[in-house]
Formats: sequence, structure tokens, C-alpha cells
Amino acid sequence: MPKYLVIVESPAKEKTISKILGRDYTVKSSYGHIRDLPKSKIGIDIERDFEPTYINVAKAKKLISDLKKSAGACDKVYLATDFDREGEAIAWHLKEALDLKDAKTARITFHEITPEAIKDAVANPRALDMGLVDSQQARRILDRLVGYKLSPLLWKKIKIGLSAGRVQSVAVMIICDREEEIKNFIPAEYWSIDAELLKKEDPAMPFKASLASKNGVKFEKLSIKDKAHADGILKELKDAQYTVKTVELKQRKRSPYGPYTTSTMQQDASRRLGFSASKTMMVAQRLYEGINTGGDSSAGLITYMRTDSLNIAKSVQAETLNFLGAQFGRDFVPQTPRFYRTKSKGAQEAHEAIRPTSPRRMPLSIKQHLSNDEFKLYDLIWKRFIASQMTDAVYNTVGADIAANDYIFRASGSTLAFEGFLKVYNIEEDEKESKLPELKEGESLNLKALLPEQHFTEPPPRYNEASLIKALEEHGIGRPSTYAPTIKTILDRLYVRLDGKKFVPTNLGIVVNDVLKKHFGNIVNVEFTAGIEEKLDAISDEKTPWQNIIKEFYAPFETDLAEAEKNLERQKVEPQKSDEICPNCGKPMVIRDSRIGQFLGCSGYPECKTTMRLGKDGKAASEAEETDMKCDKCQSPLIKKAGFRGKLYLACKNYPECKTTYNIDKNGNKVLKPEPEKTDIKCERCGSMMLKRISKRGPFLTCSAFPKCRNLQWIKTEKPPKASKKTPAKPSVKSQTKPAKKSKSK
Repeated sequence: MPKYLVIVESPAKEKTISKILGRDYTVKSSYGHIRDLPKSKIGIDIERDFEPTYINVAKAKKLISDLKKSAGACDKVYLATDFDREGEAIAWHLKEALDLKDAKTARITFHEITPEAIKDAVANPRALDMGLVDSQQARRILDRLVGYKLSPLLWKKIKIGLSAGRVQSVAVMIICDREEEIKNFIPAEYWSIDAELLKKEDPAMPFKASLASKNGVKFEKLSIKDKAHADGILKELKDAQYTVKTVELKQRKRSPYGPYTTSTMQQDASRRLGFSASKTMMVAQRLYEGINTGGDSSAGLITYMRTDSLNIAKSVQAETLNFLGAQFGRDFVPQTPRFYRTKSKGAQEAHEAIRPTSPRRMPLSIKQHLSNDEFKLYDLIWKRFIASQMTDAVYNTVGADIAANDYIFRASGSTLAFEGFLKVYNIEEDEKESKLPELKEGESLNLKALLPEQHFTEPPPRYNEASLIKALEEHGIGRPSTYAPTIKTILDRLYVRLDGKKFVPTNLGIVVNDVLKKHFGNIVNVEFTAGIEEKLDAISDEKTPWQNIIKEFYAPFETDLAEAEKNLERQKVEPQKSDEICPNCGKPMVIRDSRIGQFLGCSGYPECKTTMRLGKDGKAASEAEETDMKCDKCQSPLIKKAGFRGKLYLACKNYPECKTTYNIDKNGNKVLKPEPEKTDIKCERCGSMMLKRISKRGPFLTCSAFPKCRNLQWIKTEKPPKASKKTPAKPSVKSQTKPAKKSKSK
């Protein structure tokens, strides 16, 4: 009988840790929170000092019973939930729900899931940190008050189904404010003048120099305001002699970036891999919880992925420096270990940065054990961390001032002299080499051409995921665990939509933002939201009772709420008009927003439910665009059609006689979709033959009578028993037919 019970949050951790600790330990998962505030009511007694009422989560009833039974049979219970405020709160809820005694309960934490870290945590347990618990509780109550008090107001005054949140509303506000900046931006004209020059003895290597000053007065970006000014300068430069006045040779060092925090990892994964914040965190979670990379046991490949600290354990840093010396040579090892100080407000310095659990576990050595996404993200994390501990890159730079009458042109170039950290972590998109021919002071140059160019100032760019996360972090809004869910929420609520990879506020988002800013400007602003985070940190440090912060917030909020209820008129969200006419009823079509983009819908909805695809030109797009590609089976033309979630594919024009379809690759070429495989399994609904198909999630069965019959069953492949490794795996069919959704009472 096991002596100890260890409770973690996820089944993946359960498997990894149980193999590390051995037979004396039973490891079980809580599957996240087992207690929460009730969904049917606010669950907070405002009159009794904001006392929360927690209930056991419905789906956790059997789980709680099982955990109680296991806890009763063990000598000690270790609460091993995540190493953050949320994890501390889950541990406290477990202790309360399971009625665990203090003497029998211990809290253990770890930054990484490795044998050394897990065994060290068990050997050094601690008590629950009630400061962290109270901090999370204050956040939960604050968000519940905002959500459950503001959302009904939005339902009543704007539209049913809306929600408001302390962090999500500020994120929408930031996006709306940027859109307003872009809308009101007035471009300013300016000109630049470059000289394309040649060395007299080397006419094959022209180079450019930019106009820099006149009589010692520097030209700023907007100094040359129009063509007339530019033409005047060109006139003064006519017949000028170009002479090298000074040449300055230097060396410049570039230091590596620090290791990843949650926000910088999400930003880099967005820029380099095209991952959304949610996808990045999902893949990072798998890397943290443990993956079998050969052998009988799994191990966590990275440290905890929700962190805003740049700290590195000294033992790991020493191991990394030894690895660098052996792998790349002593020139790539800095004389003193690097230290990075976080710039994030309220960073949890007790945490570590995101890093590989072992620097010696190189990405290519374990690639075969990882999925494509797992390998890409691990490769990024490993390279960033290894580079952060390496020496600077060194550039040789040259700057030359070239005189022409009263004007000075400036030419510059740089070449890489020593790779340093660039040997591992490529930053080509940030800095490119530029070469100049060898120039000497007093040397005369030939002018090939003067190159005047007109420019206009541009508005600030719309936010994408990476830049929005960066803005939230810089303002101190939210925490590492909140960035991804915040972005998901504002997209799901249709407050913003994605235009390519850029966030654009919808008409609904603009109306909601205007209402919240006008009537709740005290809480829907950057300063308040950032200030709340600082106060939550003060609770964590046990400097402030959590009730004080709620009281301070609630009094003015209640006043604003009463005034908005009284004075706010019903708001109407008008869809954007279009020039298209509904082909079915003749009414105007309007542009509406959805989670996957915009589309044309009839203004007569719900009487007329006609919809049409919206083209890039703002007009109705053809449902089927004919291409010059041919069907391989019948040689009929292929037409481009929009499928599920707007994804384009190619279909034979001779449908339904020919049902051939193709996917479209990145280059616009056709890729034949795999034919479904016939089976001898009959549909349990209509008796038709079932077909086997393959999707990203794996193999599944679908009825051949589709679309009349939509029966679908996933195929679950069971692993062969260990006792007989030669026994072939048997596929079992797991039905995924979903029950009808129950209507939600509002």
C-alpha cells in the first residue's frame, strides 16, 4: 500500500511524476480547479465583507470522493499544483474540499519536472502560502464583481450575450484607441536624398550615402518637406565634387537577448513560427509536463512556462557554461556569467525564466520523439536560452562623411567579425550586414546619380498578437497566465476580429468600448488595471488584507453602475453598409462580423437568412471561382470554393458526376485529398457503409450517406499490452456523437 499521495493538476504530470517517485507514492490529478464560485449567482456576500461562497465543481464530485479515499489510506498528502498564485489557490481548495488536516498535508513546488527537482521538492515541503491564496481570491472576486455586475448592463443596453472584464475590456480599449489613431492620422510629406557614388579605381562597386547635414546643421527626418525644397538642394549639388572627408573604423558589440519569459516566448513564437498565444501555451504545457524521449520514463523538457522572471539557477548556469565550452569552444563562453534583470512590473523573482531542463538535450537529438509543433517551440526555447549565456557578437563598422559643396553625405557599413551568440540564435531580421568599399580620407569619388525620393509618414500599425502582448506587459496589465485567454475572449466575443494577423475592432467592440469608457472610465483604463496588479502583489506579500482592495474598488464602481443604469440609453450596433443587393429578397446586404472574418448578410435577417462571401475589394465574392487547373480524373476545369471556416479548396466543375477535390498548398498548387477508405462497418443510425478518413486529430469513421446522415465516430488506437510486444494494436471505435445542446437561461 503506497504511503504517500501526491496531487497534481493534469494527467500528463501524473504519469511523469509517478514514474519518478516510485511505488511508495500514489500520484493523482485534480484536473484543475475542483471548487469555484457558483455559475448561477454571483456567489459573493457583499454585506459580509465580500465573503465568497465556493461550491464543488459538478464534474469533480466523483473525483473528490476518489481523492478523499486515497488520502485516507495514506500517511501524507503532498499538494503539488503549479508554482504560481493559481496553483496555490487550487492547492488550498483541495485541502478544504478533501478536509485535509494540517499535520497530514504539505505543499511542494518545482520549476521543472525532472527527477532531481521532484525529489528535492518532496524532501523540502512547506505550508500553504496564504498570501498567494488571498491574492488569487481577490482577483477572482474582483473579476466576478465586474463580470456579474457589468455584463447584465451590457445585455440590457446593447446586446444579450456580451461580457465585460477588468483585463479584457482594457485590451479592447487599447485596440480601439489604436484604430482611432489610424483613422485620424494625417500623413505628412517629406523627402530624402541619397547619392549613389563610385570609387574612381573601382567603378563596379557603387554604394549609397544619405544626405546628413548642411553647414553643420543636421537634416532631420522631416527637414525636406516638399519637392520644391528637394529640387533646390539638387540644384545646389549640381556639378559638386564629392570628397571623402573623414573615415571612422570601429568595433561594435551586440549582446544576446535574455531567456524567455511567457510574454517574450509568445511574441517570438508569433513572429517566427506563426503560433497564436493559445497554441504556444498549449505546446509549452506539453513540453513542461513531460514527453518520453526514449527509455521507460518521461521527463519535462522545459521549466514552468508561466513566468515573468529572468532568473536562472546558478547550478544550471554553471552546467550551461561547461556545455558551451565543450560544444563551441572557450571563445563563446563569457568571462563572467550573464545576469538579466526583468523589466516587467511586479515580476515574480522567485520564479525562473523559461529554459530547457538540460542544456545538453539538443533539439535535433530528440526530434524523432516530438511532434512538429513541439520540436519547433523546443528548438526556439533551447536556442534562446543557450544564446543568452554566450558571448557578444562583434561587428566591424565603418562610417564615412563625404563632402559636396556645403553638404555632407553619410555612408555606413558593418560586417560580422565574430559570431558569438549568433552562432545559435539567428537575428537576421533585426540586423543585416552592409559593406562599403575601402575609402580613404581626401579621396575623390564619382557621382553615379542623385536619388531624391518622396515619402509620407505612416500611421502606427495595428496590433498583432505579439505587439498586443508586449503592450499589455509594458503597461503592467494582466500576468503571464492571462495573456492568451484574454486574446481568445475578445475574439470569441466578437469585440475584435483578425484581418490577416492584425486586430481590428468590430462595430460591436467599438460600441462596448465607448460605453465602458464613458460610464466606467475609473476602472476601464490602463492606470487602474495596472494598479490593481500591484495591489494584488501586495496581498501576495501579506502586506494588505484582500478585503481592503475590494472595498476600495467597489464603492465608486457601485456608484458608476447606478448612474449608468439610470442614464445610459439603449445602444444600437449598426452593421456596415454595402452596395450589394440580396439576390433572394432584394434588400440591401450589410457587412457583418464573425469569428473567422467578415461576410455579407441580408439586412432583412431573420426573415431572410441569405449570406455571401465578402471579397477583398469589399464586394460579394463568387462562391465558385474557375481556375486554369484541370481535374486529373475527368479533365474538367477546377473551381475554387470556400469550405468550413472559410478555408479554400478546389473541386471539379463536373460535380456531382465527378466528386474529386483538392487542397491548395502555399504556392496555390493543387494537392489531391486522400480518398476515404471503405470499411465493412455499418452506420448504427441508417445502416449505410462507414468510410474511414484521416484528419489532424487522427483517423475517424463517417457515414457514406453524408450529408443526409452525419454520424461520426473517432477511432481510438489502443497500445499493445507490455507482456506481449508482438500483439498488434486493435482499433476501437469511440463515438463522439454530441447530445443536443441545452438552451441556456439568460
